[in-house]
Amino acid sequence: MDTIRYELIPAHGEGQVALITFDEPGSPVNTMCQRWQDDLATVTAQVLAERERLGAALKGIVLASAKSSFFAGADLKAIFQMSEADAPRAFERIEHMKRQMRTLETLGLPVATCINGTALGGGWEVALIGHHRIAVDDAKIQLGLPEVTLGLIPGASGITKMVRLLGLMGAQPWIMEGKLFNPRKGKELGLVHELVADAGALRPAALAWIAAHPASRHPWDEKGYKMPGGTPANPKIAAALAVAPAMLRKTTRGRYPAPEAALSAMVEGALVDFDTALRIESRYLAKIMTSQVARNMVGTFFFDLNAIKSGKSRPAAAERFKPAKVGILGAGMMGAGIAWAQASRGIATVLKDVSVEKAEAGKAYSARLAHKRVEKGRMTEEAAQGLLARITPTADAQALSGCDLIIEAVFENRELKARVTQEAEPQLAAHGFFASNTSTLPITGLARASRTPEKFIGIHFFSPVDKMQLVEIIRGKATSDDTVARAFDYVQALGKTPIVVNDARGFYTSRTFGTYVMEGATLLSEGIPAAVIENAAMQAGMPVGPLAVLDETALSLSVHVMDQTRADFAAEGKPYHATPGELLVERMVKELKRPGRAGGGGFYDYPQGGRKTLWPELKALFEQPGAAWNVPDIQDRLLYRQAIETARCLAEGVLTSVHDANIGSIFGIGFPAWTGGAMQFIYGTGVDVFLERAARLADKHGDGFVVGQPVREALERHRPVW
Repeated sequence: MDTIRYELIPAHGEGQVALITFDEPGSPVNTMCQRWQDDLATVTAQVLAERERLGAALKGIVLASAKSSFFAGADLKAIFQMSEADAPRAFERIEHMKRQMRTLETLGLPVATCINGTALGGGWEVALIGHHRIAVDDAKIQLGLPEVTLGLIPGASGITKMVRLLGLMGAQPWIMEGKLFNPRKGKELGLVHELVADAGALRPAALAWIAAHPASRHPWDEKGYKMPGGTPANPKIAAALAVAPAMLRKTTRGRYPAPEAALSAMVEGALVDFDTALRIESRYLAKIMTSQVARNMVGTFFFDLNAIKSGKSRPAAAERFKPAKVGILGAGMMGAGIAWAQASRGIATVLKDVSVEKAEAGKAYSARLAHKRVEKGRMTEEAAQGLLARITPTADAQALSGCDLIIEAVFENRELKARVTQEAEPQLAAHGFFASNTSTLPITGLARASRTPEKFIGIHFFSPVDKMQLVEIIRGKATSDDTVARAFDYVQALGKTPIVVNDARGFYTSRTFGTYVMEGATLLSEGIPAAVIENAAMQAGMPVGPLAVLDETALSLSVHVMDQTRADFAAEGKPYHATPGELLVERMVKELKRPGRAGGGGFYDYPQGGRKTLWPELKALFEQPGAAWNVPDIQDRLLYRQAIETARCLAEGVLTSVHDANIGSIFGIGFPAWTGGAMQFIYGTGVDVFLERAARLADKHGDGFVVGQPVREALERHRPVW
């Protein structure tokens, strides 16, 4: 066997115990690769033979891992390579593997699982083979079934067993939401039976338990077993299940098949015997794992995200950068948010504004966040005070002295940014570098104010900083590799996800985000009802409609950026051609005095204490009763426009990788997760099919949908190979 080691070890007292150790060669973790599945069948046959040979002298089975983690789960690369035609073969493979697992747990021998580290997805399902599960008491160890977050469902008995252990309602968050738990929480739930201090104590505890429990079974294999909380036939359960599909559809909008399949497998499996439930689970998994949505989500949320986490976008540098003291210029919403992100990660933070009062107001934002966490039991009062002590509010530039990094987060005005850069930059430590949090202004232009443009970079946070995971790092023309690497390390030190892009107007995220909101405004300018546009966008999977997003980010800001762009184009002697959407937004602000939510209202009204509603005047001002429209076309325009702009960024070198594009589009601009991101949307649709549809949209709706030859070449050049 290649991935599993098998040996007989002395039991407590007389007899022997079969020790099965998972140890996939050449891999830092154990996975359910095809070799492992084959080895599982071999080791199961070997245990059966030992049972026949040794009889009562074989006292039990211990499952263990030779890795630092217990088991990582399914072989996701194999899943990514599947298509719908592979579903029957996938079903047979799942069933074959589960037969081995079921054989081991029904031999009449006690089975103990030694959980020395993380066990997720298929790894937790392997752990569930054991009748008695022993784990190291370490809060960092993660256990559970996160499959739905990758567009999959548990299918190696996880759904069937968790429902029978916790009941339909109790299992719901751990299956439907993919929530994880640590060993201590697992013990509270009854999923982990015993905690030990360290990995060295696992095997002795397992052998002791086996000696004390010579005949063990799972609860569902015991006579008289009853499901916790009752089956779907229970009136209370039935009442909850009657509304569950509608509530789920409200969340998934019909775009995510995995949660719906998981719910079906849970409920249908709870109505039948255990072995039939396992087959139901296998059928749903085979269908889901061979779907395009699963391929999209696995590709992005596993492979692309891991590529970024492992530093694939980071230039090689001599050593990792660990920030100790970081200054922030501007204590407004963004600056205050960055201060919280830093201080919560142990970084000394100097928060500077034009007055101490404004700087104190910025620090108060962190105080409010910390207070809420203390109230909810997520932070101790001592930790909250320690966090706040790391933030120094000031109006004095001298307080920035010795900073490893200074980030300006002032208003989007080139002259203001230049002024604060020149004031603060001399305070940097000798090795320090300077960053702008601009969301649109080209970094190369801003770097002209710097004494050392090679140490000047863009670090674009998203609002609200405490919730948004993505940070866009923008390399100017003069920015050095060392500065990019330091910025990358700084973002990771905050626990956030960095993408690296090259300089251009709007960079990647703001530029592409702009196409979404302006396509929405263009649709409105064509007479399509605002409610139709907003609902179509959300049904496509966007978190918020384009008009609502424009209101939140401020129509006036879009007009300010437009005015700045016009001025820049004029200075370069170039004409600037506004789109119909941009002209409509400009009219909303300058003529109709509707600057957005912060200014009292935009496309929406915001009544005091009530829910926002679309501004009634939109109907008379823009809606055309005879306008022809259909929802699929609207959705395609909103999604294709963003995907095409992303592909253009790749062709122009603003983006240099598909993984940065996909992760940036989902975490930065809310591109629907079911697509796997803007580039995976193209590849998942099929490049030829996508280009054909884009050409039809270009014929009807203009140059925004044109895919030129350089973009076509970039699509082929960057096509993922698995």
